[in-house]
Amino acid sequence: MRKRMIFAGLVAGCVASPAIAQETLVRIGIAKGLGTATTMIAIEKGYFREAGIRVEAEELDSAANVMTLLAQGQLQIVEGGVTVGYFNAIERGLPLAIVADRVSTPLNHKLLVRADLADRIKTPADLRGKTIASNGPGTVTTYEVGKILKSGGVGIGDVDIKILNFVQMGIGLANKAVDAALVIQPWASQYVEQGVAKILADPDDYADPKPLTIAVNIANMDWVAKNRDLARRYFVAYQKAAYEYCQAYHGGENRKEVVDIIVRTGMETRPDVINRYPWPARNPNGRVNVPSLLDMQSYYLGEKLLTKELPVEKLLTSEFVDYATEKLGPFRLENTSSTLAGCR
Repeated sequence: MRKRMIFAGLVAGCVASPAIAQETLVRIGIAKGLGTATTMIAIEKGYFREAGIRVEAEELDSAANVMTLLAQGQLQIVEGGVTVGYFNAIERGLPLAIVADRVSTPLNHKLLVRADLADRIKTPADLRGKTIASNGPGTVTTYEVGKILKSGGVGIGDVDIKILNFVQMGIGLANKAVDAALVIQPWASQYVEQGVAKILADPDDYADPKPLTIAVNIANMDWVAKNRDLARRYFVAYQKAAYEYCQAYHGGENRKEVVDIIVRTGMETRPDVINRYPWPARNPNGRVNVPSLLDMQSYYLGEKLLTKELPVEKLLTSEFVDYATEKLGPFRLENTSSTLAGCR
């Protein structure tokens, strides 16, 4: 399902530079959540507008046909996880490439085990034969679960993977339909606080090499080839917003402003949730950890979810984040007293 959302607002009181006279439409696919806050900052503070860009965002409820929509040019950029579907799309010769980081270590994802099983399931090895909830077949959570299981000598085929969304996972844990679940924030913390689950493992402790790249920006490279200057302007605006997101992540002076943008754009409507639970981390300069990406490909190959190993130059390009960093300068953390990992 695709839900079109047009964002054209500017934060009240924001003084924007004069916009380029002619704005060019760029259609992007997003998933609602804190991971999309960077894009909302760039829209709401007029950074895209200054770059001569009008963004039309479509909320994507399912990743099933996203790569096809992107390859067909119905979307120019998609923000999403590094899935088996992405690697398969490249193998099929679709004109796609990863162009920027979106979410990376620390993930603050947790592998939760049902509270009533916590005294019996104490290590990944104890998960053999159990039912584990994941949010989709071939998603990056499959990789996260697989890496944790491997540490205990358990393969993904040795467990029963049940596909549930993150809200349904809480219900599944509570009614004993699943034994464990790979859950992202804020649900991971909420289910523990509600007493329905306990933390068994943190994927960041098992995924190597680090930082683990989990979500990215993927672009239609046919569109890029015809609109290289536009793509560069897009990612300068995007990275400028990423810097602001990371300052807020570390409790900077702009924290309240960014929280207000997140709430106003509906990425997360509960300020208490935003302020109470961890935010997704990211590389502020947009760099993707190539060894992490290649390790994902290797894992999917080992599980026979892929049939061909692709060279890194087929999978991503750093052209646009390098250009943005050159234009903006590297990220400089303002709140140097912050002890939070990530967003540095």
